[in-house]
Amino acid sequence: MSQNIKAPKKLIEVALPLDDINAAAAREKSIRHGHPSTLHLWWARRPLAAARAVLFAQMVNDPGGERGYYAGKTKAQADAEREELFKIIRELVLWENTNNEEVLNKARAAIRKSWRETCELNKGKSGFDPDKLPAFHDPFAGGGAIPLEAQRLGMESHASDLNPVAVLINKAMIEIPPKFAGRKPVGPIPEGEKQGRMESDWPGATGLAEDVRRYGHWMREEAFKRIGHLYPQVEITAEMAKERPDLKGIVGQKLTVIAWLWARTVRSPNPAFSHIAVPLVSSFLLSTKKGKEAYIEPVVDANSYYFSVKKGTPSKDSARGTSAGKRGGFRCIFSDAPIDYNYIRDEGSAGRIGTRLMAIVAEGVRGRIYLSATPELEIIANSAKPEWSPDVKLHGKCRVNVSNYGLDVYSDLFTPRQLVALTTFSNLVQEARVKAVNDAKITGMADDGMGIDEGGFGAGAYGDAVAVYLGFIVDKVSESLSTICTWSSSPKNELIVSTFRRQAIPMTWDFGEANPFANSSGSLEKIVPAVSKVIKTSLCGSVDGNAIQFDARTVNLSDRVVSTDPPYYDNIGYADLSDFFYVWSRRALKSIFPSLYSTLAVPKAEELVATPYRHGSKEEAEAFFMNGMICAINNFANQAHPSFPVTIYYAFKQSETKETGTTSTGWETFLEAVIQAGFGITGTWPMRTERGARSIGIGANALASSIILVCRKRDNSAESISRRQFQRELREILPEALETMIGGKEGASPVAPVDLAQASIGPGMAVYSKYAAVLNQDGNPMSVHDALILINREITDFLTPDSGSFDNDTLFCSTWFDQYGWKAGPFGEADTLSRAKGTSVDGVQEAGVVQSGGGKVRLFKWDEYPDDWDPKKDNRTPVWEALHHLIRALNKDGESVSGGLLARMPERAEAIRQLAYHLYTLCERKKWADDARAYNELITSWHGIAAASHEVGHLGTQCTLDLGD
Repeated sequence: MSQNIKAPKKLIEVALPLDDINAAAAREKSIRHGHPSTLHLWWARRPLAAARAVLFAQMVNDPGGERGYYAGKTKAQADAEREELFKIIRELVLWENTNNEEVLNKARAAIRKSWRETCELNKGKSGFDPDKLPAFHDPFAGGGAIPLEAQRLGMESHASDLNPVAVLINKAMIEIPPKFAGRKPVGPIPEGEKQGRMESDWPGATGLAEDVRRYGHWMREEAFKRIGHLYPQVEITAEMAKERPDLKGIVGQKLTVIAWLWARTVRSPNPAFSHIAVPLVSSFLLSTKKGKEAYIEPVVDANSYYFSVKKGTPSKDSARGTSAGKRGGFRCIFSDAPIDYNYIRDEGSAGRIGTRLMAIVAEGVRGRIYLSATPELEIIANSAKPEWSPDVKLHGKCRVNVSNYGLDVYSDLFTPRQLVALTTFSNLVQEARVKAVNDAKITGMADDGMGIDEGGFGAGAYGDAVAVYLGFIVDKVSESLSTICTWSSSPKNELIVSTFRRQAIPMTWDFGEANPFANSSGSLEKIVPAVSKVIKTSLCGSVDGNAIQFDARTVNLSDRVVSTDPPYYDNIGYADLSDFFYVWSRRALKSIFPSLYSTLAVPKAEELVATPYRHGSKEEAEAFFMNGMICAINNFANQAHPSFPVTIYYAFKQSETKETGTTSTGWETFLEAVIQAGFGITGTWPMRTERGARSIGIGANALASSIILVCRKRDNSAESISRRQFQRELREILPEALETMIGGKEGASPVAPVDLAQASIGPGMAVYSKYAAVLNQDGNPMSVHDALILINREITDFLTPDSGSFDNDTLFCSTWFDQYGWKAGPFGEADTLSRAKGTSVDGVQEAGVVQSGGGKVRLFKWDEYPDDWDPKKDNRTPVWEALHHLIRALNKDGESVSGGLLARMPERAEAIRQLAYHLYTLCERKKWADDARAYNELITSWHGIAAASHEVGHLGTQCTLDLGD
């Protein structure tokens, strides 16, 4: 397509209702039932709310754009129209509106309107058909959230990824549902179920969802016929009840086992007991629920031992199992001899780590019932003889430390009984597929002789589609059916904790084995309806989608809209991790997708992750990542539709706030790749897609925000500028941009202090990236690292109180806080500093912000401020004092009371907010986590505080001053 294109600015390049998007994204993390994340595990999947909001804002024109179509609007008109778009976003991001057609149609109409306006500006040019929206493409599709939301917004959606597991997830999310939309189910209703109301039609993917439920039920019943003997119920005997009064009322009952709890064992290092395999147990706790506490007690008898389940609370030493502490290894239950990790590694490498059954968890009428293990149940478990095992080697982060103990291939992560179960389920996927194909033909569905991988739409393809989701069910069962799973004794969650508690496979010593036939977490009884519900409630069926396996560096984007979430430098080894699922998925689905499953394991060599073990060194891994990412992003810049910016997610990690500002190796490398690929950055937005603000670990190496980079291709005629010119432009542009971010202009929502350092990089990088190069004094191009230092310096200068119109008392308090925090310091130093700042110790003491006496001076903390303070009756109110009174009110009484306080000093709103940002940055630098959190929470609550302030003002003082909400 010609580059002589008129491209109006998009909303995402100007403004967003960030608070609303972040709130919805944070809330979505707690939603499980029906959410696409429960269809199949994928690591670091974007929240649907964030993806939907970004795509919408990427597609609609900003009403205040200075180019082309909008040149004639007044500011008031533009602001009013922008607010209408904000209203759509606020509705759009709510989970309840995921499938609200009324809300979605508003968004789709706004997108089509903007597209028609853009086509009008480019009338006669190829590719601008007002009746056909451009298609969407995510070249790093991963878990499929972004392609799914593009489809939901009415765009033909394309997804590509190198990883076959990701490709299959995207096929299940965007490709399969539209193929079979509106079809009624073909499978027989499970025996024993009531016929229920006959549906007159099956909208969207509801018919497909129902068939997945029906064939999933058949698969469970058929599997139980074949291997149910390996999962027997346990009968409560009179002998059991002798020492357990709580069991007397259920003697003779047969209970379904939820889980078997095992300990790994090694031979005792003590020569006297070296013939005995002793347990390695990190905790003997079974339940910590009040009134129902239970634990395991090992009973030693000469040269043997057994485990006994006890009711009540154990001693501290008993609760911690046989552990000798975090780094101490374990202790022998016979001799108390230490069993260090070197010894355990040697035993593991020699194949001498075994298992021993410790306890059984059964389902009672009123909750879990914990029972002692019996030799008979252990014999049954060990009698399983798997016909097949996935002997694919573990790599990278999957190895973590398990390979140190002899767990080198995937079959090592499962007990024989687990291998039998998962192999049986995998085999049944194909049997269910055959049944679905035959049932489809019987109900009259045509058969075009083609499978789904060949583009078929008939009975054969339909059977393939059902099999895909049944394969996902097997994958989800495998998460809860490995020896990496543990048992949670938490009062709220007495259950199996699945394999992927984090993005790795760590060694576990005592593990829980779930019963896939029970009615509890990790079972088919729970997983089958959960997968069916996702298909029914969250997947689209109205617009075509397509998912392919392809490298992002070379995939054909052909004038498509691009939004993507690339790998994060070295944070997640997707290819390594997804082998866990691939080995089972390949067995179940290889005949349906032969090319997708052509390799024994997930392809790894070309994955764009900076993994040193693959590339020889950290430097070579970084070079591989950098070169590959430049190539991929260059592909976006050259092929993406020129009327739309490209949006790229980047999860900010490995950050350190130092005197030079916030930096990150992965972040810098990624920015370098974006700029070298030919993009200019026209906007950045921090989206809190990982965790809520209150759980942020200040200074922690944790994913906190996704930074959304908004990029347009840089003009080929861009010139180079000097370092001095670059600094001059930063000083001209950054103050206004920062004022907007902290909420000082156009009523924008404030960016949280924890996000400001990352977000404000955007305007600075916009200056840096629009030029071919910024040249240092020696004539060499300035690096991204050096540019970030200069940008951060300007941000610090803007936020420091000395640069603003702060009162002298506040200047003193800020500098004193920097030196001493809340601790006391020498009076002499305080006296000298106060004079330098144009005030006095007596003055700041009179203001009520410091305590002075005994030759010492200290600042009052906010919880020491009086509750009855009234700014209108205070003759000396530094901004410092006003800020900390607001924090006191927020922490003690919430947004309403703090809003009422702000309503009595509205003229101080902007100064209070700017000081809060400065103090947050200072506290983060000094790693004062609690203090930093207080300043961050004030800003994140600002919208509510200001709204409460306005309400009080209208009802009482009729305040009309701008509070920046």
